[in-house]
Amino acid sequence: MDSLSLFCTGALLAGGLYWFVCVLGPAERRGKRAADLSGGSISAEQVQDSYKQYWSFFRRPKEIETAEKVPDFVDTFYNLVTDIYEWGWGQSFHFSPSIPGKSHRDATRLHEEMAVDLIEAKSGDKILDVGCGVGGPMRAIAAHSRANVVGITINEYQVNRAKIHNKKAGLDSLCDVVCGNFLEMPFPDNTFDGAYSIEATCHAPKLDEVYAEIFRVLKPGALYVSYEWVTTDKFKGENPEHVEIIQGIERGDALPGLRSYADIAETAKKVGFEVVKERDLALPPAEPWWSRLKMGRLAYWRNHVVVTVLSALGIAPKGTVDVHEMLFKTADYLTRGGDTGIFSPMHMILCRKPKEQEN
Repeated sequence: MDSLSLFCTGALLAGGLYWFVCVLGPAERRGKRAADLSGGSISAEQVQDSYKQYWSFFRRPKEIETAEKVPDFVDTFYNLVTDIYEWGWGQSFHFSPSIPGKSHRDATRLHEEMAVDLIEAKSGDKILDVGCGVGGPMRAIAAHSRANVVGITINEYQVNRAKIHNKKAGLDSLCDVVCGNFLEMPFPDNTFDGAYSIEATCHAPKLDEVYAEIFRVLKPGALYVSYEWVTTDKFKGENPEHVEIIQGIERGDALPGLRSYADIAETAKKVGFEVVKERDLALPPAEPWWSRLKMGRLAYWRNHVVVTVLSALGIAPKGTVDVHEMLFKTADYLTRGGDTGIFSPMHMILCRKPKEQEN
């Protein structure tokens, strides 16, 4: 092969690699670069051991059903996955119904804005984001409503990431984040004018415990909305395929156990809430929320090649490939949950804390 042919071949390969990694890169905003993937607050040397520790929780299932074990279980999970979520998905760690003619980013933002509209938040209100992640919804909601939003997350690394993003977005005057357990929140009674949780309370071992905490910190008359992960009326516990799908979702998303849609309103009433509205936002005429997962299969393989190479070169921590593979398998279970209709990540419940009775 002459030098010109060799040069052209090399240029073609280099161009193809650039197109594969960069042009076909994550479609959403890049909060993270692949070369910066880490294990959150876990040192690079401990990522693989922490991954094994995460899976060890499922060998002792009773331990992740107790409030004492939940912080370690969920914190470990989010240390492992936060950077990968940001890099491959975006800064909002949740689903939204697809909207014809709208990008995934716009559909996500509208889904978040609907939550704050439901609780009637306005400028100057103090709103609680229960399980805020790196603050994608918080920033959209603060920008939309001009309310002051305080987020809480169990994961210290997410707190730091959220604060960085808040400052970059110019929203740090409206958004604050604290590290804490939403089962024991560090806020006084009757603090907030409203609250929301977007696909977050599914990590609580008992839903009534987190709902009771939210009830406590809300002012009388305040509204709370939650998008809950649930099994639907189509789920049949005697169906082995259904059980496999739900267990796959639980294990790949750090869930002590998915709840039935029928339990949500009863739990809210049990702790004292008045249920204002309840419906599954995934039901028609909503477009499938899992379409983004199906469309992302090529992106997964591209990202997996990148992660594998970076891990082999020692740039990404050892164990990152295992975490990425786990998330892909979980995406398949989530897609199957959507296709069969047995799972919804957006069962919406709107509640009100009753106003204090006059004597």
